[in-house]
Amino acid sequence: MVKKKKLPMAYKPIGFVLGWTGGALAGMAFRATWKAIRHEEDAPDALDKDRGWGEVLFAAAVQGAIFAVVRSAVDRTGATAIERSTGVWPSGGKGGRD
Repeated sequence: MVKKKKLPMAYKPIGFVLGWTGGALAGMAFRATWKAIRHEEDAPDALDKDRGWGEVLFAAAVQGAIFAVVRSAVDRTGATAIERSTGVWPSGGKGGRD
């Protein structure tokens, strides 16, 4: 029987820092993308009375897609680095955070 290794507790703070960094990177990527798409500094907010439904929902969809991609890339990079340094994949089961 193969004994399963336990992940060091060091991953918790590393995961937190990676999550925070990923959020900041995703925010910057969204602002740059929105500026390239619409040539505007600020994306519409759900409570912007002067913006239409289509524009608000389009901005939300673009933002959601960017955040999902950046989050997955950052999580995967962190997990790979942890596995290389400890020999243990950070997720206990098949799934991850979700």
